[in-house]
Amino acid sequence: MAIRGPLGKPYPLDAFKKREVLIVGGGVGLAPLRALLFALFEDMKAYKKIIVRYGARTPADLVYRDALKKAWGKGKKLDLMLTVDEGGKGWKGNVGVVTKILEDDTLECDTKTGVAVVCGPPIMMKFSTLKLLERGYPPERIYLSMEKNMSCGVGKCGHCRLGPYYACKDGPVFSYDKVKDLPESWD
Repeated sequence: MAIRGPLGKPYPLDAFKKREVLIVGGGVGLAPLRALLFALFEDMKAYKKIIVRYGARTPADLVYRDALKKAWGKGKKLDLMLTVDEGGKGWKGNVGVVTKILEDDTLECDTKTGVAVVCGPPIMMKFSTLKLLERGYPPERIYLSMEKNMSCGVGKCGHCRLGPYYACKDGPVFSYDKVKDLPESWD
């Protein structure tokens, strides 16, 4: 039996230090962000602030619900806000797509020196990235987790190809400036 370890390149945590880190997740896109969140939580004093904006289709679709309610919403250096597309009976939180909680009135952020990380469905990533650019984040400080079908894991089969890159070995984490001109970025 063989075991394959993590593939590709991770988030550049050293580049995040002493900065505000905005994490935008959609649906099950929070799952790949979980390890990043734990790494940030492990050394919270190294970052100015950690902001999490997370959206799902319904309250039942929110992943890590218990962790979100209990642990992740505590502390002065952590700002957590959730939204759902369809609230339904009993939901008292925000209703709307995740970009609604990236607006000026719901997100106070440092676009001059902060970094943003986005992971979720491609359409959510596209519109979240456009909103972050509109807010003033430079393309080189927006990090996207470009999850693709990684069959071989070593850049030979081409299933995870993204322009000149292979998500399995060159990513899956890319700064937006690297992929912004690739037509298949949001596929």
